[in-house]
Amino acid sequence: MNPRTALAAAASPPWRLARSVWPWRSLAYLLTGLVPAALPLALLAGIELLRPELTALVGLLLVALVIVAAAGPVLAGFERWRLRLVDARPLPARPPLRLAEPGLWRELGYAVLGACVAWCLDLAVIGLSLFPPLLLLSAPLQPSDASAELSAAPAMRTVLFVAGLILLPLTAYPITAWAGARAAIARAVLAPADPDLADELVEVMRSRVRLVDAFDSERRRIERDLHDGAQQRLVALSMTLGLTRLRLADDHPAAALLDQAREQTAQAQAELRELIRGVHPQILSDRGLAAALRDVAGRSPVPVDLQLRLDGRLPAPVEITAYFAVSEALTNLARHSGASAGVVAASVHGGRLVVEVSDDGTGGADPDRGTGLTGLADRAATVGGRLLLASPAGGPTLLRVELPCER
Repeated sequence: MNPRTALAAAASPPWRLARSVWPWRSLAYLLTGLVPAALPLALLAGIELLRPELTALVGLLLVALVIVAAAGPVLAGFERWRLRLVDARPLPARPPLRLAEPGLWRELGYAVLGACVAWCLDLAVIGLSLFPPLLLLSAPLQPSDASAELSAAPAMRTVLFVAGLILLPLTAYPITAWAGARAAIARAVLAPADPDLADELVEVMRSRVRLVDAFDSERRRIERDLHDGAQQRLVALSMTLGLTRLRLADDHPAAALLDQAREQTAQAQAELRELIRGVHPQILSDRGLAAALRDVAGRSPVPVDLQLRLDGRLPAPVEITAYFAVSEALTNLARHSGASAGVVAASVHGGRLVVEVSDDGTGGADPDRGTGLTGLADRAATVGGRLLLASPAGGPTLLRVELPCER
């Protein structure tokens, strides 16, 4: 589940999961765990019927264990098949049937564990989840001589029945959660992480952080060059044109051209200031994130309400990431959302900076359409944070950025 879907699901009504197919798929996943348990259950039934002596009992148990171990590859293949009920990600190819292959022994161990123990836990979770609502739903079916709680009055039975109807959809949550945990365990055993791949992933993350740092340094260098070079030259040019214009009469042939040149110079200065602010805002370096957010919100064509609870300075990478996230969100708000107002909230909770940008627009924001949000999500990841987006069709839109900011 990606960040955008996770935030949308968290903001959705609590009955959405119960109306989806995932509780049924999770229930099917847990119930199919009884298939590997057929042999141990048959063995228990045989022991109960035959009641063998101790020596025969030990022999039966050893034979059953050998059969389950021998059937390990088949049971592991079945486990790979049923895992697709709750996890659509493909598993790597099965390990070769060699005694020296660690993956084979993992599959055998998992098969024995699933056949002997795991199905008991699955049934326990299903039973404990379904027992309370089913008990309440059976209240109208209780005989008249039942306990006082269930045979009181028809009204009380109706109330208990309605309570059972309300509780029944809620059983989707523990069943789905347990199925997800079981699937995670199965994937960890059947497809363990490759240590070499993990090392490569760490190195990729480090290289991405170095690239972002180098990019920020280059942005600051360009900002200084533009501010101290081109901008100062434009200011000097504007002053020279102004002084020249003062020496000419209003009816001089060059007066109109000088006035036009001064206007174009002023426009160039304004465009250059916006360019410098987009490259790296000086106010962010000088006065911090709160002042920079007030500046970018004040320049938004859509009214923006600020709810800032920021005390002191934060680490520079965190401030830069948060600033550009808000800047990009307000740009999208003004261009695409059709909103009449927006809200920017920023605060620090538990060592994390939380920035939220919301609007009352039409929604439907999609990072895949080139709105710049994908780049912001990648940038947030380089500092250990995440970017979440909820933007259903029809609105509203909520962008949330969470960044670790240990001072």
